[in-house]
Amino acid sequence: MTHVAEIVTFTLAEGTKPEQFVKLSQASEAFVRAAPGFAHRQLSQGEDGRWTDYVVWADMKSAKDAAAAFMQQDFAPALMAAINPESAQMRHETVLWNMTA
Repeated sequence: MTHVAEIVTFTLAEGTKPEQFVKLSQASEAFVRAAPGFAHRQLSQGEDGRWTDYVVWADMKSAKDAAAAFMQQDFAPALMAAINPESAQMRHETVLWNMTA
């Protein structure tokens, strides 16, 4: 099975604290877990202040359907307001290899 990684990189909007953003992201957990094709998600912050939201989906249709539906959810406005819109980049990539512990 070919999985698809949805990779979103961004910086936070001015005044948004990392702890606040993590809580806002956690508000999306039930939606993401229930979305068809969801496999894995992680959120990280680099030393340079850039964040990465990395989600693995079963296939491209699942990834794109979830991305479209995500913006319609009640939690989306607050989450999106916490992100610097000029910094956000989203891409979908085919997972070619996966290694776990």
